Parts: sequence; structure tokens; C-alpha cells
Amino acid sequence: MKFGAPDNLDDLDRLDLSLPKDYADNASLLSGKKKDPKVFVGCSVWGQDPWVGDVYPEGTKKKDYLEEYIRHFNCIELNSTFYNIKKDNMLSWAERAKGSNFKYCPKFNRRISHLKRLKEVEDVTEYFVSMCQQFGDNLGMSFLQMPENFSAKYLDRVEGYLKLIPRDFPIAVELRHPSWFEGEAFDETFEMLSSMGCTAVITDTALKREIIHQRFTNDKVFVRFAAYELHDSNYRRLDEWAERITQWIEQGISEVYFFSKQEDETYAPRQADYFIKKLNALAGLSIKSPYT
Repeated sequence: MKFGAPDNLDDLDRLDLSLPKDYADNASLLSGKKKDPKVFVGCSVWGQDPWVGDVYPEGTKKKDYLEEYIRHFNCIELNSTFYNIKKDNMLSWAERAKGSNFKYCPKFNRRISHLKRLKEVEDVTEYFVSMCQQFGDNLGMSFLQMPENFSAKYLDRVEGYLKLIPRDFPIAVELRHPSWFEGEAFDETFEMLSSMGCTAVITDTALKREIIHQRFTNDKVFVRFAAYELHDSNYRRLDEWAERITQWIEQGISEVYFFSKQEDETYAPRQADYFIKKLNALAGLSIKSPYT
């Protein structure tokens, strides 16, 4: 979680961490408030010992962490698939969530994105997609994160790669080099993602404000929010995100995924709970608190 993180948390007090304005043409992709918008809020891990006695019951064993996580949250950013795609694991995880409304959001394997950089990855992509499809109704939105040094000069490569993905396989794309959000490349990239039915990940991290776009490619939103221990700025930022997402729901966003991440995940449930309560109050939602 070091991408865009300050070396010293005191630096956060000197930064403008407010959200930029919405992109002017967002409304053209929306058609008014939906009757039942789907909103998912979660963390990026489920196996944290400090959560036992806090969000998990006292005495919870490591082997039961996932079951407890599924009881307390409605989604997870599944980073495990970035490192390994093991069939036995995927089938086990799928079984544990079966019958619930829980959503897995798997991260594309690093061989695809970081090692091969979208070249000659047809086989591993097909395998990744097939394994994710084992989640059935519990599959949320997968996400493809490209490296920080992967610039907009590779736009054609991204478009060619996305053509390998079945159109009914939900995918969000995280681009982290500033060039994707500048000039003609910004328009070309977002128009391409829109035409491919893909969502553009919104990355909110302290030292990379140039990439925190507020531009839609469809009526879905996928936010990766970097928090910093228990710094006061986390809560101010979460307040603003709750207000912004409430506005988007009123305008017609149909599906939201919001993941709070930090280097020390001890505090992640508390901050997710704070955000859920704030969003419920503002948007009239009934997302379950992880502490109920």
C-alpha cells in the first residue's frame, strides 16, 4: 500500500486531500436515480489477528477468518489472486460465500499486468477468468491494476487486451501513471473504456492527486481509498467521499465498490464502519455495519 503514501504522517496536514470536481460530462452516462443501487464496502484482507475480539468474536481461529469476514462485510478486494490463482483456493472461497450476497472482487494476476504487461497472456487470462467465474453470483467486479510506470503510450495494448475479456465479465481498470489523465490521452482512454464496458478505478492516495479522476465510463464506480493509520485526515476524506457518492447515487449510479486500504490493516474495519454509517445516513442506505 506504499503507492502514493507519505513517509511521515505529519505531512498529511500540509496536503490538500479534497476531491476534485466531477467531470462535466458524467451526467450523459446516467439516467436518474435507480430504485435499488448496489453499494459494497469492504477491506483488502480478511486474515488479521487484531480483528479477533474487535470485529471477530473472541477465540476465532485463523481457519475461520474468511467465514467471519463474510458475516461482517459485503465484499472484499481479493488481492490473493494477484500472487496466485489456485483452483482449490478459489473453489473453497466460492463455497464459503455461496447463498450470501457477498461479493469477491479479484485482482488480475501479476503475470498478466506486471510481469508480462499484457503481452502474450492469453492462456493465463483465460484461466484467471474461468477461476473467477467459479464464484458465480458472488463474483463482484474484478480489477486490472497496471504498474505505476505503465504510461498512456500503451493505450492500444490495453484496448487489445480488454478484447480478450468476455463482455459479461465485470472489470475495472486501474491506471496509475499521470499520462493517462492528461490531454487527448484522457479522452481517448476513457472513451475506449466506456466502449468496452469497463469501469475506471478511482485511486485516492495522498501523494498522487493527479490521478484521482472523477470521470465515469458507465454507471458503476470502483474506489480504492488509501487510509493512513488513524490520522484525522482519513475521516475528513471519508466524509467527503460519502457526500460525493450520495450525489452520484442521486444522479443514477447503479453500483458502487468502495475499498479502504492501509499498510497496517488493524484499523481497516473501524474505518469501513465509519464510512458505512456516514453513507447510510446521507444516502438512506442500509448497508450492514461490520460491528452488528
